[in-house]
Amino acid sequence: MQGGSTGIGYGLKYQARCISDVKADTDHTSFLAATLSLKEENEVHLIRLSSDGNELICEGLFSHPNEIWDLASCPFDQRIFSTVFSSGESYGAAVWQIPELYGQLNSPQLERIASLDGHDSKIRSVLWWPTGRHDKLISIDEQNLLLWSLDTSKKTAQVQTKESAGMLHYLSGGAWDPHDVNAVAITCDSSIQFWDLRSMTKTNSIEHAHVRNLDYDMKKKYTLVTADDESGIHIWDTRMLNFPFLELPGHAHWTWTVKCNPEIEGLILSAGTDSAVNLWLASPPNGDHLTSESLESPTRQVDPLLNSYTDYEDSVYGLAWSSRQPWIFASLSYDGRVVVESVKSHLPRK
Repeated sequence: MQGGSTGIGYGLKYQARCISDVKADTDHTSFLAATLSLKEENEVHLIRLSSDGNELICEGLFSHPNEIWDLASCPFDQRIFSTVFSSGESYGAAVWQIPELYGQLNSPQLERIASLDGHDSKIRSVLWWPTGRHDKLISIDEQNLLLWSLDTSKKTAQVQTKESAGMLHYLSGGAWDPHDVNAVAITCDSSIQFWDLRSMTKTNSIEHAHVRNLDYDMKKKYTLVTADDESGIHIWDTRMLNFPFLELPGHAHWTWTVKCNPEIEGLILSAGTDSAVNLWLASPPNGDHLTSESLESPTRQVDPLLNSYTDYEDSVYGLAWSSRQPWIFASLSYDGRVVVESVKSHLPRK
């Protein structure tokens, strides 16, 4: 189903790639969005959906010194978030705190809680465990996986362990398993690696997988969704990694990102460089009863497309579901345009 945007718009001042749901804000549907300007002072916007759902309001605007390539909100404190940023050829990462009385200040400044300085190569992303309070952070650079111990009250972050992925691998990102605090999936140049954080060792991998982005299904164990380098979307059972159990058509050009809904099993958003956001509803065969026999047949190619949002003028790099209202999502296109949509009308009736 093709459709334009019926959503609510908000414009950032500069180009942008990063948007995140403020999961810890249980009173408002809110998002953080960050800019990517080479020459200008960059900005982090705290955006809230009005109580009547008809307007996006800027609740806070904060200066950030560098281009922001990755942004993630702390899942247990709505005023804390992390960024990965660059200045020329150098990359850094930090954890920031929004001032408590920011609404009463003329020019509120972000407070840098901790700098994640233990990296030897280009930092790609910072991961928070998505399902509750946890004092650990993961940061990923092109060569290494770092596990941090974070103390937000003391405003410190210490490297707990650091492990190299090997000289032949270039790491690009990852996802922390919401069902297992010790498991993380990492994207490489030509594979997906699965790591156990207790031993900091690789436990499994999917080889010859050229993946730009991945996300775990929040409601169903062992389910991983990947945005492939070309245009498709694959859905995997992590207990059986010989091949994916579902393949979705994806996008007309590169599929850049995928996000699983926090409450509805199999509900997936994808975005790409074809200036579109697609909404999918996909479920595995036989529910929880996957067996090696059921997966011996070739990958099922299905097209469970619920809607395609096409009213964008640039590539869409950022997606975020609302945790508070899981039928709402925000998208961010490279031209700095945020659009918030409701998917209620596209969901199958029970």
